[in-house]
Amino acid sequence: MAHADLVAHNQQFKKGIVTLAPGVYTAVGYAASNVHIIEGRTSLTIVDTTESLKAAENILLDLRALTDKEISKIIYTHSHRDHVSGCSVFRDGQQPVLACHLFSSDLMAVDPNVIAPNKALGRRTQAQFGIGLSPDERINLGCGPGDRPMEGLGQGFVPPTELIPADCDIDLDGVQARLIMAPGETDDHMIVWLPASRVLIGGDNWYHAFPNLYAIRGTAYRDFQTWADTLGAMAALNAEILAPGHTQPVMGQSVVEDVLLSTRDAILHVMRHTATGMDQGLSLDDIVTSLSLPKALGSKPWLREFYGKLGWSARAFAAGTLGWYDGNPTHLGTLSSTTRAQHMADLAGGIDALADQARLTKDLQWRLELCDHLMALGYAAQSLKAETMIRLADTEINATARNTYLFESKKLLEHS
Repeated sequence: MAHADLVAHNQQFKKGIVTLAPGVYTAVGYAASNVHIIEGRTSLTIVDTTESLKAAENILLDLRALTDKEISKIIYTHSHRDHVSGCSVFRDGQQPVLACHLFSSDLMAVDPNVIAPNKALGRRTQAQFGIGLSPDERINLGCGPGDRPMEGLGQGFVPPTELIPADCDIDLDGVQARLIMAPGETDDHMIVWLPASRVLIGGDNWYHAFPNLYAIRGTAYRDFQTWADTLGAMAALNAEILAPGHTQPVMGQSVVEDVLLSTRDAILHVMRHTATGMDQGLSLDDIVTSLSLPKALGSKPWLREFYGKLGWSARAFAAGTLGWYDGNPTHLGTLSSTTRAQHMADLAGGIDALADQARLTKDLQWRLELCDHLMALGYAAQSLKAETMIRLADTEINATARNTYLFESKKLLEHS
């Protein structure tokens, strides 16, 4: 059985087009990410375009029940695939597509001479989002519904036609808006502020979950301090309504301020805890296992670890600020996995004794580590490791951890 709180998190992805203010809407639950609609005098502006052609088509169909006005402009809040991959459905002509001047989607042309672990990224992305898992297994994505259309995934991207170099005011067919540079989850984030209705379209700088400061699929360092500073700047706008890139909108000025500032404070807490531990010479393992949010922050429902995770964030902050070396000279050298496993087996009294310890321990994390040693020595521990990951998955409130445990357990059994 999946963790009950993760199942309850599905309420954040209730499908429908929500009215934020007269003429301003957000489409939630159709896909991993939301689409926002701003209605002008005679036309519409679309902010973000979701992840697939089919999801975009479903949104457009339901939108047409509200208005038949043509779409005159498209805005990307940032370059992540789940926000830009349905654009061709909304853009049927030469409508301008606006984005931050730093826009750098991996859907655009990439230099083939650049060396990068693309296969590793692809596999880890599939694991994080549970590609191939059944809807019952993939409870949700932490940031979106688990069961959503996949047809045309990543296929509707249209490159920006106009790059915005700095904060600017813009007329959206009679609706005054301000485009604001707001680096956070990505460097190319641009938020949309509607002062008349006091609606803030914030991209992925906030959603109803602890922020994904580090994505386990693999990502470059996301600057924690910059993200925290952006959340403070967003709070200073005194928005009445916050429309995030994922999960349900937030209504009421005091609530919007609370979600933004408490999330900022949670990021700062992770930074301080990690920096203090590193200054004291603690190992990263000890820093991570001693990390929790203060009660005032930990009680906030939007700071539960449905998507991001405290421990992963601490490791990312350490690596992003000082690199891989943790200050312990033991780690200046290393052993191969096989050599380390053999030493462990020798200490246990042989490989069969090590296998007995793996089967007997009630500590599931320790069992995984022992299974890795056994497998490095050629011992058939794949089934035991897979079974252990399945058990861990059902204890996880974090959707990406659950998806990864289940995805990797299936792969392990397929090749055992």
